Amino acid sequence: MAARHPPEEAAWVHGHAHDPNLLPPEGDGHFVVRIPSGLEIPFTTAALAQLPYSEIDGCLIVSTGHGTSGPFTFGGVLLTDLLSHVLGQAVGQAAGQAEGLTALRQVDVISADGFGTRLFPAHLAGGEPILLAYRRDGQLLTRAQGLVRLVVPTERDDALRQVKWVARVEIE
Repeated sequence: MAARHPPEEAAWVHGHAHDPNLLPPEGDGHFVVRIPSGLEIPFTTAALAQLPYSEIDGCLIVSTGHGTSGPFTFGGVLLTDLLSHVLGQAVGQAAGQAEGLTALRQVDVISADGFGTRLFPAHLAGGEPILLAYRRDGQLLTRAQGLVRLVVPTERDDALRQVKWVARVEIE
């Protein structure tokens, strides 16, 4: 698995091997965002729905052991919008939002089953948006679909960045 990660991630593996999940982990879609100070901010899909909504068309799901499905239209919150909101709240002002995003070193998105991915500022500033999705084709995601899942539209191989059942977002 390490050989498939970019060199800056080679030593980083969260949780388990990238094997298919036969049963979804427990949980109801709640997750926490940990900011650099260590403060943990709880989120629900209802709280996500209060942030700006975005949709991304033509997304494929590439899943180990399940092949490729789609295309789908995923809806939710851009990861950069969530990060700006959380970091802005922590600083208490709009200027802190932009400053917080440029100062971050990495963001780990971790599933309730322990699998996760690490994103760097270059990923967040890239051409295609990264989404914390809670809707697919207009409907709320089911437990089997991931409840809240990270959607990286540029991901086309091995689902190494497609994190279902998001439980934690850790900002450093």
